[in-house]
Amino acid sequence: MREHRVSSVSLTTAAWMFGATVTGLILWSPWLDSGFRSPNAHLALDTVYSCVALLVAYLVFGKYARRRRLSDLLLANGLVLLAVPGLGLSAAAEALSGPLPGALDVWLPLTIRVMGAAVIAAAAMANFGRPRKLADIRRSQFVPMAVIMLLVVTCLALWAARLSLPVTLDRGGLPAQGHDGITEWHPLVPIAQGVAAVCFFTASVAFAVQSRRYTDELLRWLGPACALAGFSRLDYTMFPSRYSDWLYAGDLLRAGCYVLLLVGAARELRQYWSAQSLAAVEDDRHRVARELHDGVVQELIYIRSASHAIPAEVVVAGGAPGNTIAPGNAPARILAACDRALDEIRAAVQALGRPNDEPLGIVLRRTARELAMRYSVTLDVDIDESIVANWDQKHSLMRIAQEAVANAVHHGRAQRVLLHLGSVGGERQLLIRDNGLGFNVAETLGQNAGYGLLSMRERAQALPGSFEVDRAFGHGMVVKVTW
Repeated sequence: MREHRVSSVSLTTAAWMFGATVTGLILWSPWLDSGFRSPNAHLALDTVYSCVALLVAYLVFGKYARRRRLSDLLLANGLVLLAVPGLGLSAAAEALSGPLPGALDVWLPLTIRVMGAAVIAAAAMANFGRPRKLADIRRSQFVPMAVIMLLVVTCLALWAARLSLPVTLDRGGLPAQGHDGITEWHPLVPIAQGVAAVCFFTASVAFAVQSRRYTDELLRWLGPACALAGFSRLDYTMFPSRYSDWLYAGDLLRAGCYVLLLVGAARELRQYWSAQSLAAVEDDRHRVARELHDGVVQELIYIRSASHAIPAEVVVAGGAPGNTIAPGNAPARILAACDRALDEIRAAVQALGRPNDEPLGIVLRRTARELAMRYSVTLDVDIDESIVANWDQKHSLMRIAQEAVANAVHHGRAQRVLLHLGSVGGERQLLIRDNGLGFNVAETLGQNAGYGLLSMRERAQALPGSFEVDRAFGHGMVVKVTW
């Protein structure tokens, strides 16, 4: 069953609506302009957020190692910058702030988080157009080295200027309700939060647009996550609770951002392991195809070549010396059996050795060429390339086409066959029509039904679909599969 996937544009739109609603309630409703004091909750949330950011950064860096895209490298470094303040940097800055609390311990984490938002926005913009790849190892190392150097220089510069940094706000001075504390904050604090909000909003739109072109689970959740991150920074311009002991609505939106990132990471891991499982199955299929080709096929070819030495009259085992098979029947039957077995094995080898993502049209065209060469018939092909099918359906349709053409040649003595793939009444349809003699369908599909027709009918029903055979003596037959 195909999994229903909500588009990233829908998820991002929902996140924007939720963030805008919460922000509007903060501005015009007394319900969300209050908070509660909990220093331990701040510490716990910062730690959890940093761990989530590092997890997602690790997954993104793994994607960069496989794809070598500049956007992946920038995104991984941006997430690391968001995680650094919650990994002890804020506590270290508070311990080193000296006699001016609310200065270094606020400016340092704030500056690094704004830098992280800017790098994430750059990562989102780097994916527009043709994705840029970093094939040169030295050039690919420039981005993380530049980010590390920028981080170190920022920390040293702010620490050196810690005594001259302006005090931003009183850490315990935010009121429990209302907006009375807004004038107590340094004006650069809301400006910095506004810059971070613009960066996240830009990244949100860019990621949502790009997710329509790429089947990337993590990319699908980056758009809504950045939207909530942007609104949380916008709300911090009114209540910068991150740098106090109070929790406000902005912290709720920030939590939503990291929850979405965690969901995206979980789905990315699921997609990765599914791809690994498919790759393992693909390897096994190729291995089995090689073993069949190098073992069974070669043995059948040997049996076929050796059957030419069988005498025209063969004594039946256990019978009298005069009890023989009709002259010439034994070699002919063995050769025919070997040819059928070789056809089946080669078909299995081709089915196992071909990639799963081949379009149905290519599979049927290749099958038609092989059948035309094998049976020396004219095979006309009319295929609608827009029709798609999964791997099991493609294999079943290919085998139905093979059996139908074989029946037309062997039983109907057809010289020309039409293979048509199209849609009728909203349903997909495969049709094989020949100009042979036809046969009695009622008798063939009755109690003495041939295995070939039964096999075609069972394969068609398993699509799921329907199977029909129309005959007219002297005018060939029509095999129709609808699903």
